[in-house]
Amino acid sequence: MMSDVMVVGIGQTPVGEHWDVSLRTLANRAVQAALQDAARQGAGEVQPQAMYVGNLLAPTLSHQANLGALLATNSGLTGLESYVIEAAEASGAAAFHMAYLAVTSGLMDAALVVGVEKYTDVVGPRAEAAVAEVTDFDYEGMIGVTPAAQAGLIMQRYLYETQAPRAAFGRFAMLAHANAVHNPNAMYRRAIRPEGYDSAPLVSDPLNLLDAAPYADGAAAILLARAAVLPSAGAVPRVRVTGSSVVTDRLALHDRPDLLAFDAARLSVERACRQAGCLPQDVDLFELWDGFSIYAALSLEAACFAPRGQGWKLGYEGMIGSQSRLPILTMGGQKGRGNPLGASGVYQLVEATLQLRGEAGPNQVPGARRALVQALGGAAATAVTHVLEQA
Repeated sequence: MMSDVMVVGIGQTPVGEHWDVSLRTLANRAVQAALQDAARQGAGEVQPQAMYVGNLLAPTLSHQANLGALLATNSGLTGLESYVIEAAEASGAAAFHMAYLAVTSGLMDAALVVGVEKYTDVVGPRAEAAVAEVTDFDYEGMIGVTPAAQAGLIMQRYLYETQAPRAAFGRFAMLAHANAVHNPNAMYRRAIRPEGYDSAPLVSDPLNLLDAAPYADGAAAILLARAAVLPSAGAVPRVRVTGSSVVTDRLALHDRPDLLAFDAARLSVERACRQAGCLPQDVDLFELWDGFSIYAALSLEAACFAPRGQGWKLGYEGMIGSQSRLPILTMGGQKGRGNPLGASGVYQLVEATLQLRGEAGPNQVPGARRALVQALGGAAATAVTHVLEQA
């Protein structure tokens, strides 16, 4: 019989350029914050039996593999199962999925998830080349295709097929930055104006600088536990994981029959919601993946919040703000908070938990009780979706 899985503790570090902080220290700060949060909830006696690490770049940029052993012992956790889960930018979300499976199966009472990335350990072309490893190297990476180039190609096709106004995509970036203003852990805590978006330099035509989330350093952690081992509820509402799904698609863009159909994203939403016993339209907020603004529009379409070719309209018509029917990017998303790559999926889950606890401050979504959270690896080659609910 499957067990109820609860979010017991959450922790995060500010996202940014942490030149003076090592990868292990960054991870430890998030882990200790999550354990302290668990203690605040009256669950300080709950000890993880496993640690699942979400990371993409450490072996290449930080010259460090075997993060499971390193981060567990550096955080004072010994004798437990620990290793890295890699799923491109969705690595942290996939690590959460593994922890969920371990706990819901009854094999473990508690498991810890930590997503960590140190992008700034290397600067310049070497860092960009490392991120480009999420593409199909033989057919894309070898000829210089980067994630931004992929997004530019997809956006160009989208504009051609839908005839959407180019300026419409600025609404996603402006919303993300507006929400990041009130997120103390966000990298860019300032709003942007339409004229600033329109005049931003191109990165990969038609994608401009403000369409792309900035890569950064950061760490976030979550402690999961079976409900049966927890004491009575603490100071804030408990949050339960009711759905979790990972789906993959063809990695290279030229292998896909439809460039604008994020099939993995669609299927992962369907499966996670089926597990949770709800429809996407039943959620109170959607923490979607906005590594590139075109992906925000396509994710809304994949989750059936908009018909094909009309995801851009939700931003253009003001339907995704914190007081609207479908709040998204409530703490700034990757664009405003910053995108620590393999750790981003854990940040999304921490932020959704804050919403469901009623602890999101000025960004609080009124009456939030159910959240849909989705992370994408590559151009939706991997999609990881979770449903969290107030218990």
